[in-house]
Amino acid sequence: MANIFSGLALSGSWGCFDEFNRISIEVLSVVSTQVKACLDAVKEMKVNEKKNMFVFMDEEISLKITVGFWITMNPGYAGRTELPENLKALFRSCAMVVPDIVLICENMLMSEGFATARELSKKFMTLYNLAKSLLSAQMHYDWGLRAVKSVLRQAGMLKRADPDIAEEIILMRSLRDFNTPKIVVEDREIFKGLIGDLFPGLNPAIKSDENLRQNCADVCKTNTPLPLQAEDGFV
Repeated sequence: MANIFSGLALSGSWGCFDEFNRISIEVLSVVSTQVKACLDAVKEMKVNEKKNMFVFMDEEISLKITVGFWITMNPGYAGRTELPENLKALFRSCAMVVPDIVLICENMLMSEGFATARELSKKFMTLYNLAKSLLSAQMHYDWGLRAVKSVLRQAGMLKRADPDIAEEIILMRSLRDFNTPKIVVEDREIFKGLIGDLFPGLNPAIKSDENLRQNCADVCKTNTPLPLQAEDGFV
């Protein structure tokens, strides 16, 4: 940490330390003295512009006044530390708002080439919000921003592969094919019902790699020591 801070001070760079409160409390208490040394030197330099050297970790180094420190943290998570008061006092806190996923979704759809991005983004997030509230709580379910971006990238690939197909069909296929494999059996009918309500009358064929499908079926049959039944759902 001392090497990083001295490097930032020497170059006048900005440093952003992500998940800062994952550092152990013993280290953070030392880090606070390092940060304070840099910030005190910046204050002195503002008063006396000629003073561009300061003592850092028993070594005199030069300082560029543009240096800056930022930290990000998720309070309350497992494995996270509460910042010591002397370190907390060195930073000005700023709360982050919940992202507007509908707007993010609309922009990503536009960037993937969808002309009806606004309408489709509303359908997309309606499905995910309903799925979050109606489906069972499973450890592997994710209806947040990461999952949204993965589906949107998939939709973009499908659109570029078949640019003449209706956009609603492409998005519906992406949502169905991407999510169905991770939906547990007891939730599957509910999820199908939600997609059917949001995309009425649409049921495009599953787009899959036939060679891969055939290879999977062949491996099932030749599995040793116990051959498996190559049932469609399993494959």
